[in-house]
Order: sequence, then C-alpha cells, then structure tokens
Amino acid sequence: MVRLFAMAFQRNQDAANFVVNGKKIVGVALNYMCAVKARNVPVPTEPVVFLKPTTSYLLEGCPIVLPKVFTKVAYEVELGVVIGSRCKNVSKADAMQYVGGYCLALDLTAQCNLTAARAKGGSWTLGKGFDTSTPVSRFIPMDAIDDPHTLPLWLKVNGEIKQSGCTADLIFKVPDIISYVSKYMTLEPNDLILTGTPHGSEPFKAGDVIDCGLADLATMHFKVKGE
Repeated sequence: MVRLFAMAFQRNQDAANFVVNGKKIVGVALNYMCAVKARNVPVPTEPVVFLKPTTSYLLEGCPIVLPKVFTKVAYEVELGVVIGSRCKNVSKADAMQYVGGYCLALDLTAQCNLTAARAKGGSWTLGKGFDTSTPVSRFIPMDAIDDPHTLPLWLKVNGEIKQSGCTADLIFKVPDIISYVSKYMTLEPNDLILTGTPHGSEPFKAGDVIDCGLADLATMHFKVKGE
C-alpha cells in the first residue's frame, strides 16, 4: 500500500510539469452534445481526434498572440486531462488509472483556416497548432476532482459571458477518449488531452481580454494582441 501511494504521488509530481515535459497534445473535436445540437450535425460515433504541438502552450501572464496570417480565430474553453503514466491499448474500465491530473485549457482555433481545410479534406494542423493556441492553467491533482464529468466551464470576453457548459454534456467521456486514442498511439506521461468545448465558440480580436474557469478549481486571464 505504501509503495502504491508513493507511485501515485510521484506520478502527480511528474504530471505537474506537463507543459515542460509533455510530448504531445491530443484534441477532441465536436464532443459536447450542446455543440452538436446547435450546429445541427450528426452525433459522432467515435472521437474526432487531432494533434497539436507542445510549442502551442501558453501560461498565464503572457499574451495570446493572433498570427497575422489568420483573419478569424475563436476561443474554446476545455477540460484538459494530463496523462500520468504510459499506456497503450487500455480498456475503458482501466483508463482512469493512467490519469495524473487535470487543467483548465483553451483550444484556440483559426476558423478561417479550418473552414478551408475541411472543404478540401486537408489537415487541421495549422489552424489548431499555431503559437499560443493552447493556454493552460496550473496543474490540478487527480485527487482534487472526484468526478471529471460534473464540472462547470465558463468563458468571458471583455467581461461578457460567451461560453457556459458542464462536462456532464461530453459525448465521449474521459475513459472513452483515453481508451480510443491508446489503440492508435501510445500515451505518455505529461501528454495532454483536450476533451472538447461547449457551444458558444466565437471569434475574438486583438485588444480583447479573455477570462475562463473550471468549477472552483482554476481560472485564467489573458490579454490578446496581434502579431
């Protein structure tokens, strides 16, 4: 029992450095039922997965920078799941054993780029992976959250509420995502999974101020500037 506790403690300590030590960011698109209904599109039958580079991370205190090559960048507030230990081909029943903790995150998306990419069947990489496109909060330890599927999320732009949702509305829950992704690629300690965003994602601009929160666990504040 002591050894298991020590291993869990070390896993949390290591995961707390996910921004520095993580190798990849795995995003899931169209994963809130409210967003599916609002867009009047079919409910996904399996997670829609994309990758972001770790160079897209941004910590509070630094500004979000909108690349001059994009004309329409939108905010997406999300629950982030930090992987605590290496996993491959894990079952849904065992998936939570590999979670090290959580964070509040934004998945900033260049809608101008993704619209064109979708029309041509192209990659989402540029529209999702630009510098400063993944602002994240401090690490939230695993034991601080009893159930990751009961957490309210919110986002404000210039003090006005723009997104308000709850992780109970996730189509694919945390174990579903981990199990699915691990069939195709190994998830390693400090990797981050972005679980999707509620309805309300809209473009923002230079000069705006973005505030967001995850229950009473984390908040973030960012100023926005142009490149």
